Amino acid sequence: MNRTTLILSLFSLIFLTCDTKNKEKTPNEYNINPTYRDFEDIKEDGKLRALLAYSSTSYFLYKGRPMGYEYELLERLAEHFDLELEITVSEDLNSLLSELNKGAVDIVAYGLAITTERKKKAAFTDYLYLTNQVLVQRKPTNWRKLTLDNIKSKLVQDPIQLINDTVSVRFSSSYFDRLQHLSKEIGGPIVIDTLKGKLATAEIIKMVADGEIKYTLADKNLAQINASYFPILDVSVPVSFSQRIAWAVNKNSDDFLAKINQWIENEKKRNDYYVIYNKYFRNKRNFNRRVKSEFYSLTNYQISKYDSVIKENAKTLGWDWRLLASLVYQESRFDQDANSWTGAEGLMQLMPNTAKELGVNNILDPIDNINAGSKYLKSIYDNFEEITDTVQRIKFTMGAYNSGYYHIKDARKLASLNELNPNVWDGNVNEMLLELTYPKNYNRPSINYGYVNGIEPYNYVNQIFERYEHYLNVIGD
Repeated sequence: MNRTTLILSLFSLIFLTCDTKNKEKTPNEYNINPTYRDFEDIKEDGKLRALLAYSSTSYFLYKGRPMGYEYELLERLAEHFDLELEITVSEDLNSLLSELNKGAVDIVAYGLAITTERKKKAAFTDYLYLTNQVLVQRKPTNWRKLTLDNIKSKLVQDPIQLINDTVSVRFSSSYFDRLQHLSKEIGGPIVIDTLKGKLATAEIIKMVADGEIKYTLADKNLAQINASYFPILDVSVPVSFSQRIAWAVNKNSDDFLAKINQWIENEKKRNDYYVIYNKYFRNKRNFNRRVKSEFYSLTNYQISKYDSVIKENAKTLGWDWRLLASLVYQESRFDQDANSWTGAEGLMQLMPNTAKELGVNNILDPIDNINAGSKYLKSIYDNFEEITDTVQRIKFTMGAYNSGYYHIKDARKLASLNELNPNVWDGNVNEMLLELTYPKNYNRPSINYGYVNGIEPYNYVNQIFERYEHYLNVIGD
């Protein structure tokens, strides 16, 4: 992406100096003729294209499950509009609005402070919540041995103390803008160390805790939840008035904006809306538990403690290991003691008879269970050799793993009878599985294996692939 260099002399006019260390160039100017979609276009496409940030509150994986404040709200928004949610993870938080104005996405679902400058570039939804910015600073190393007054004496207590000192923030952030205004207000220069756009605010806060940088600014709710894990941080000094935090859409998407605002208004009347907020910004115990977990994607790039055996079996299957991991999660949520009312047990929910046929002595042994389940998947996969499209063949395999191979055979027959393609899962055979719920279809002479609750394999395959997309977003191969 092309960027222009900041001209340092301009900053001197506003009592501002910028440290060149870690400096980023300014983002490219917005497209002269941007493309955009309004609500009617989005509905016609059936997909809501959202730009998210990979961070400790917006979007992440925890124990194999996608989570995050923005992610949960987006799921509710997409469901409300009956749209498929298509997520893109931002690689540069400095270019969020640039990507929006290129028409690459329909909405920036990230907590953006509504500012005058930003309103020139995008339209903002009604605010999701209110917060203010605070200074994030590190207490003395021996702070636990000091009195509260002694600690305070060693900390910045008033923004005026930042004159000629250095604060580190992303360039195109509201924090950068705030430091510019703060320099004017206090009548002296603040040295701004501009950080890379790929760094989320939580990562920058950790840099303060680790002593890599001296100060940063953060929204109070973000600062407080992160400081609960890093008690060496002080986040008590406000540097701004209350600000509205919202999402952004293209300035020309008037109808889409109006419908989102109506949805936000209705959501704010529901308890769930506040439960979701509290989960990510106020529940300190759960936040600390996530951060400490080795299966938290921002701490460690693992999906589960079974990743190594899943990877081995995925090679045998010829599948992406993250896809197999998504199937294992679907079956048991990685609980090796999981069991169902049908008698299926273990990580891959094997039936005792199937496990016996596959030579499994201890069905609850996680390695044996995954090995056997993968072997069973391979045998099913081999039965669909006439299906040449690999992705479709995998979907047939998963559907058969869930509902049984012979129910899939019936669904393929029904597809042929209805002039659909028996070798294509999406929009063809999966739809016929739904039809096999009804007597008029499963009682037909050519249908041999009767009733099947078709919604189960239908959702099963969809959910595994949806989760797989999340794994692709945040877990390397």
